[in-house]
Amino acid sequence: MSIERDLEGWTIAFDLDGTLVDSAPDLIGTLNRMLAQYELPPVPMSSARHLVGHGAMALLRHGFMEAGAAWDEAHAPGLFERFIEDYLTHIADESRPFDGCVAALDRLSARGATLCVATNKRTDLSVALIEALEMTRHFAFIAGPDVVSARKPSGAHIHEAVRKAGGDTARCIMVGDSTTDTKAAKDAGVPCIAVRFGYNDVPHHELGGDVMIDHYDGFEEALAAVMGG
Repeated sequence: MSIERDLEGWTIAFDLDGTLVDSAPDLIGTLNRMLAQYELPPVPMSSARHLVGHGAMALLRHGFMEAGAAWDEAHAPGLFERFIEDYLTHIADESRPFDGCVAALDRLSARGATLCVATNKRTDLSVALIEALEMTRHFAFIAGPDVVSARKPSGAHIHEAVRKAGGDTARCIMVGDSTTDTKAAKDAGVPCIAVRFGYNDVPHHELGGDVMIDHYDGFEEALAAVMGG
């Protein structure tokens, strides 16, 4: 079998924020614009980066609490909608694919793999970000939490994303940057490649996953390892 087709029949599911794309600058930028509206100090990138994979509400709550402001759950829905409106306007101002990511995706597609996205970012936002970064061609399906029966860390999210992409759940691999991803992979019973450069929510040695990479240049080697050679 030639190397160009040696991944035929395999599906690789990727997390989005912190795995494919460094989206923290624009998410935290939106947070800080909202804080400024309340005359609250901005949140440093370093203190909020690890929260990016946990959703807009977690970012909002963190920002207000770090600024010493009272957090009122009754106002949370309105804040969330304003956050989303602002974020959509600035979704790809500074967000970029991680170094080597696009080249790796091209190589995987050339070798016959089906690629999809399994993210806890709302599907419309995920699609908007991927389209803005001209990455849409790579993915057979983009599955946010609103189009699956259960979100990560449930393995159902991975299985349903793979099936919607036309793949076989018995021949799939998950790629992610957080325990949400590694736990979902374990629940789904699939191998997991973890990336060290994302928004890891625990120390690297606690992240889990079958193999870890520091850069997409090492992706194929990691892929061979989880596939057994």
